[in-house]
Amino acid sequence: MVTRVWIALAPNVLLLDMAVVAEPLRIANKFALAAGRSERWFDVKFVAPTAKTETSVELSLVGTHALPRKLSATNTSPDWVFIVGVSSTPNATVPSAQVDAANAKLVAWVRDVVAPALATQRARLLTICSGALIAAEAGLLDDKQCTTHHSLTDELRTRHPRCRVLENRIYVVDGTIATSAGVTAGLDLTLAAIAEHCGPVLASAVARELVVYWRRAGHDPQHSPLLAHRNHLHAAVHRAQDAVLAQPASDWTVETLAAKAFVSSRHLRRLFVENAQIAPLAYVQRVRVALAQERIQAFGVSAERAAEMVGFSSARHLRDAVRAVARVENQA
Repeated sequence: MVTRVWIALAPNVLLLDMAVVAEPLRIANKFALAAGRSERWFDVKFVAPTAKTETSVELSLVGTHALPRKLSATNTSPDWVFIVGVSSTPNATVPSAQVDAANAKLVAWVRDVVAPALATQRARLLTICSGALIAAEAGLLDDKQCTTHHSLTDELRTRHPRCRVLENRIYVVDGTIATSAGVTAGLDLTLAAIAEHCGPVLASAVARELVVYWRRAGHDPQHSPLLAHRNHLHAAVHRAQDAVLAQPASDWTVETLAAKAFVSSRHLRRLFVENAQIAPLAYVQRVRVALAQERIQAFGVSAERAAEMVGFSSARHLRDAVRAVARVENQA
């Protein structure tokens, strides 16, 4: 069944915010048809409150659809509604009164058309960057965990105090609503949505086609070792995590990880806990366990060989680590 996707555009829309949604969906459709699927995964419609939409680069978009009076979804095939961000720099070619009127129309559409579909599980709402402010204005983020671009979190929190704004997150999922930090974080959100709907194999193929590193976020039932504890934006922690994933069998210590991150070992410990919600060496162990299990289950490698490949001294050492990780996860 094809899923209808509405990409809602406000005046002064950021072209990159729009592209990081539209292009992954297009590529997913391309792969679906190439693999022999009888139909596309997604039917994408661009909608806007005005017939012509000015963009962040002063290029006008025409040919968009009007905001629909109702969504097409059923309970078995919810529509996806994306609200993408806008530039913080006003476009001199568009009068501010016109921008305000268009934004008010978009907010009303989200409140009157999208919200009822969310309440009956017939839609999902996904916002990119300042799109969260539109959703909040429509009342949809009240008492919800959410995020937005780091330059807008204070504004979101001040204007809408009932929103439970989270800092330093790539994206946040709360029920049928997902909000992202904006720009390329919207790509992470779109890839994760594709993975949930179409499977991680297709999402990974789309990421490879786009030549991007995919960091998934949210409460996944089963984290890939490449994705777990990556729902943050701290570059130093990502550098250390990338090093572990590239060479899991290395003799990692907090000091060697700190050298890869270009920070002190004491600072790295604090950064890991604050941003990845795990201690550095605990992260190393989880990655090793996940990679070893992947080699055993997917490639038929023996436990002894898998343990050696990821840095454990023996199969027994691996089994002990598996039990230790399981205990921690069960306590979480």
